[in-house]
Amino acid sequence: MSEVFEGYERQYCELSTNLTRKSNSASLLPHGDDKKGKLGEIKSGIDEADVLIRKMDLEARSLQPSAKATCLAKLREYKSDLNQLKKEFKRVSSPDVNQSAREELMESGMADPLSVSADQRERLAMSVERLDQSSDRIRESRRTMMETEELGVSILQDLSQQRQTLLHSHSKLHGVDEAIDKSKKVLTAMSRRMTRNKWIVTSVIIALILAIILIISFKLSH
Repeated sequence: MSEVFEGYERQYCELSTNLTRKSNSASLLPHGDDKKGKLGEIKSGIDEADVLIRKMDLEARSLQPSAKATCLAKLREYKSDLNQLKKEFKRVSSPDVNQSAREELMESGMADPLSVSADQRERLAMSVERLDQSSDRIRESRRTMMETEELGVSILQDLSQQRQTLLHSHSKLHGVDEAIDKSKKVLTAMSRRMTRNKWIVTSVIIALILAIILIISFKLSH
């Protein structure tokens, strides 16, 4: 899976968990500046989550088919989660809905700002679980990267040794080429010398034959 997608995924899971907690807390606050500030933080977080969803979508669609299918399946879950966050934000932002809920919690002795409904606890648990899964995948990716890096270093070392061997062999071949060139020069010189000697011997023989012919002719004439 793409490391870029996993990075966006981790950011989204952390943001989703944080937004769920803030929504739960904001639902118990009375209307006022504190609640407005909390709602502003939630709205900014939802906008940021929207941006992360779009980034994950673009990254997923750029992957190979095998990884693309897995990432798009996860993306559908995150889009559904974001829609739930938006619905929760809309509910929490409603002017009337929170007061009755807060009064019920006060009456039952559950006015803790961190207290949540069963549905909210389930969503929070799912967000934490996804965050843990994302962390596990990132750790696995890092382990794979380290193993790949070690393998790459080993391959580079092997290639370096092979290069040294080839350079050494090249040096030997260069020496052999020089010896062959020298041998060719010696053989060429010997061949030329033999050819020259051959002509000299031939010339001497011809001269001797001519001398004998002259001597015989001289004797016959007298």
